[in-house]
Amino acid sequence: MKRILQLVAFTALVSLAFSSTAQIERYVAGTHYTELPAPVNTRDASKVEVLEAFWYGCSHCFRFEPLVIAWEEGQSEDVDFVRFPALWNPLMKIHAQVYYTAESLDAVEELHQHVYNAINVQGNRLASEDQIGDLFAEHGIDRGDFESAFNSFSVRTKVNQAEKRMRDYGIRSTPNMIVNGKYLVTTGDAVRTQQEMLDVVDFLVEKELAALGSAGD
Repeated sequence: MKRILQLVAFTALVSLAFSSTAQIERYVAGTHYTELPAPVNTRDASKVEVLEAFWYGCSHCFRFEPLVIAWEEGQSEDVDFVRFPALWNPLMKIHAQVYYTAESLDAVEELHQHVYNAINVQGNRLASEDQIGDLFAEHGIDRGDFESAFNSFSVRTKVNQAEKRMRDYGIRSTPNMIVNGKYLVTTGDAVRTQQEMLDVVDFLVEKELAALGSAGD
């Protein structure tokens, strides 16, 4: 009887170990996500940063927005969500300037979806300062305040810094997610949907939260 109980216990341990290993290996570096060659500094080292690289003119990003908003609302205070306007052509650079202008005016929450809608629903490319100024004014931003922010040194500096960070992150498409300045997550052969991309992000967030907790012990 004792040997039977030992066998049952051993079998349970093996099963548990296999289950844990399977869970750990559910998402694999090089298949489901990419490890960045060199970690990029995050905004708050006491939290796990999740960065969304987006472009207002990207229809995939437009469809992703409701998913990522719902995802953000379910996160703990230990997760720092950051939006990052990707840019690799002149129009994207203008749209990055739009984002950082809204940020400088503390109006991202009010304007973010309206910018998406203007481009993806209304067909307004927001390719000029006048078009962008009209949109901001339509949603309550003083034209003078907009022009001052849009052409400010601080906004242009943030756009230039974003160009450098694009190279550091290795971003070549949108939407992409960067977890804690270490891991790049995109859709592809192994990650086929935007929801799956968020599942991989959750996996990596748990991994980084565990490491953060261990470092604090």
